[in-house]
Amino acid sequence: MTRISKNRPSAQRLRTRDFLFPVVAGFVLLVLLQALVGRMYVIPSASMEPTLHGCAGCDNDRIAVQKVSYYFSDPRPGEVVVFEGPDSWNTEFQVKRSHNIIVRGAQNALAAVGLLPNGENILVKRVIATGGQTVSCEAGDPSVMVDGKPVNQDFVLDPPQIPVDPKSGSQACGGEYFDPITVPEGNLWVMGDNRTNSLDSRAHLGDHLQGTVPVDNVRGRVEGVILPLSRWGGVDHPEISDASA
Repeated sequence: MTRISKNRPSAQRLRTRDFLFPVVAGFVLLVLLQALVGRMYVIPSASMEPTLHGCAGCDNDRIAVQKVSYYFSDPRPGEVVVFEGPDSWNTEFQVKRSHNIIVRGAQNALAAVGLLPNGENILVKRVIATGGQTVSCEAGDPSVMVDGKPVNQDFVLDPPQIPVDPKSGSQACGGEYFDPITVPEGNLWVMGDNRTNSLDSRAHLGDHLQGTVPVDNVRGRVEGVILPLSRWGGVDHPEISDASA
């Protein structure tokens, strides 16, 4: 006759408790690290090609973003940053979640650790100008200009994804011309590396910030691509001022 141990249910509960505690503790620690140190984000679009890869229905880049640098200094021109879109950038933003409560909970958990988009309109662009600098690109300019000098654009997608109408813009400008804008103190002028397919500061010139983004909206600096493994590698943050100009 097989004897049934009365201790088996309690032993089973103990094993379950021992398993769940480190999992929950690890998850909480991961969330705290991502809130204070850095986290992963998913590239939502092609606006940063060729630096960062994203498109509908493909394996979009998962990027590592660290916050520590910006505890001590503000973002500088040339750096690729992740930020929350100002109000005027969010008019068409929405996060798709399942109506199934279990699936939606799993999606929210994955978003908390950077494997899915979260509830904020998180964007990634390159800083071109900072507070007090004047940025423009007009007919005849060899590139985007900051304080009247051309900036390095070696990282820009070339040839452009979308042809530029020479009557209203140029390839050097990455699209339509725009008049000089002086960036308010505490703000940034940002642009995508895929200039002709990027809704960046230029697309929001009519808002109260003149298309600029508050430094307080920045979530961190992009350090590299984590996934897919075929694209593993760091992201360059070059000096974009043209010292020879």
